[in-house]
Amino acid sequence: MDTLQLGDIEIAVTRKDVKHVHLSVHPPEGRVTLVAPSKTHLDVLRAYAITRLSWIRKQQTAFHAQAREPPRRHVTRESHYLWGQRYLLDVQYVDAKPGVLQDHKRITLVVRPGSDEAKRADVMHEWHKAQLHAVLPGLIRAWEPRIGVKVRAYYLQRMKTRWGSCNHARGHIRLNTELVKKPRHLLKYVLVHEMAHLIAPTHDERFIALLDEHFSPWREARAELNRLPLPEI
Repeated sequence: MDTLQLGDIEIAVTRKDVKHVHLSVHPPEGRVTLVAPSKTHLDVLRAYAITRLSWIRKQQTAFHAQAREPPRRHVTRESHYLWGQRYLLDVQYVDAKPGVLQDHKRITLVVRPGSDEAKRADVMHEWHKAQLHAVLPGLIRAWEPRIGVKVRAYYLQRMKTRWGSCNHARGHIRLNTELVKKPRHLLKYVLVHEMAHLIAPTHDERFIALLDEHFSPWREARAELNRLPLPEI
């Protein structure tokens, strides 16, 4: 893989068996990639990228201006989100096993007396992962035969710059635990996006065709996800 450096903009270049050049700016941090036909000279790609500099900067500016969620302190009456719905947090200090309970309008965080902010955040994060683990295996099983791939393993973690990633060679995908706060259909979009990368590792024509075939509203889902507040991690 080559890299083009245009001032403060770095562009990762991948050459593949494609007919056209594909320039992309990726949320949430504005990472830039360029997929080009295999024999295209780097100087030609540099000249093309220069003609698109204003567009690249416009896209990056929009991502950088995207709303950010204020840091959560995990205290009573703080707003928290689950699957796109807003809940008020109720923190209870009890000499019992830590955990989280949820009803139609409240999330109750149970921690031991003296638990600090970091401990409260850890208990909540483990609960978020449990919510994702409850739905992801079924979603993966449903989409594997439709897309024609096998997910050998999936992982959950906090990610500052991506909603998901994949290891094409190993058949692994990785998802941002912040997705538990977004509407469910956006989790499905990111999952299908990463599963499609197991066939087409870059955002080339084949990848776009896979999304068009299997998740036709992917452009609308991407735009919606890009409009939602990003976490402060």
